Amino acid sequence: MIRNETDTDALVERARTGDVAARENLLVRHRGRLRRMVAVRMDRRLAARLDPSDVIQEALTEAAVRLPDYLEHRPMPFYPWLRQLTWDCLIRLHREHIYRQKRSVAREEDWEAVLADESARLVADQLLARPDSPIARLARREMLERVQAAMDELDPKDREILVLKYLEQLTTEQISAVLGITPAAVKSRHFRAIQRVHRRLAP
Repeated sequence: MIRNETDTDALVERARTGDVAARENLLVRHRGRLRRMVAVRMDRRLAARLDPSDVIQEALTEAAVRLPDYLEHRPMPFYPWLRQLTWDCLIRLHREHIYRQKRSVAREEDWEAVLADESARLVADQLLARPDSPIARLARREMLERVQAAMDELDPKDREILVLKYLEQLTTEQISAVLGITPAAVKSRHFRAIQRVHRRLAP
């Protein structure tokens, strides 16, 4: 991960000097990570109409247009910036395809919460060990329900930190940029969130 971010920083510097190949590389090197992010957060209704690759393609097209401005100002590290564009694109496509005739702001805000809830269930699954027997699978299902309940009780930002860390596999620094909080706050909130989940699971 560190090597990947170092390579990205080097590409950004080359792109700032006008290196066309570096600009093109910047826009495609994170495609796999972005696709994973979209896949785990995509509403099932939208997934029935679009493939995550469609979302990524639209996001990268917009990123190509906005890249010169990013290179000039660099408001945040490159991947969190590209991820935010992709997230905004995902929300926009959902509104266009699912709520085309239902423009209620409340409904749109509810959808963003649903995304977080679905992601939280996936995080709960990630936090549990793989089953190796029918009895273990049964116990795991019961434990999964308890983990999901514990996730539901977390502060939304704490829950999002778990999603970013365990599903999107972002670094502390990237999570800091995405959420607009300090790396120290990310570590502190992550620790507290895990502690709360563990307490909820205690017998």
